[in-house]
Amino acid sequence: MADVEVGPLDLAARVDEALAVQALAFGLNDEEIGIRRPIVLRHLTVPGARALGATTREGRLVGFVYGLPNDRTQWWSTVVEPYLTRAGTDAWLDHAFTITELHVHPAHQRHGLGVRLITALTDDAPQSHSILSAVDTESPARALYRRLGYHDLARGVLFPSAPQPYAVMGAPLPLRRLRR
Repeated sequence: MADVEVGPLDLAARVDEALAVQALAFGLNDEEIGIRRPIVLRHLTVPGARALGATTREGRLVGFVYGLPNDRTQWWSTVVEPYLTRAGTDAWLDHAFTITELHVHPAHQRHGLGVRLITALTDDAPQSHSILSAVDTESPARALYRRLGYHDLARGVLFPSAPQPYAVMGAPLPLRRLRR
């Protein structure tokens, strides 16, 4: 994937392109995308929120990642905190950089773009660790996160309106480097 560049992304300006990638990668319908659009734009107003994109030479967005410093008053934290408290891992919510979304177009998956995106984003984070949530199944995404150093902090996390449970994962920063 030498023809794909990873770099800063004005996610607010390219939110519709990013959500189209997410729809393909994550299997979302138009209604779900419509719900996510204002959420992404709101997240980008949080101090410390950052986004990176993977673009082709022609400028087509084929992957993106964004995240922000965790705040226990944010909606995501309020949902996952009881699960982390029960597991004895709620301290991970403090001083954490949250990976909010990471998606790569299916035609560009399994070429290291996800690794390049998430490591580049977290390398610049001043926090000591990173947290994220992923569908609680044994998937390529969860396997990738484990190889980068993430481990399960809580499983069976139920988000309102999500059809399946999620796992919350955490990793110390910087993330592990993977050999090709």
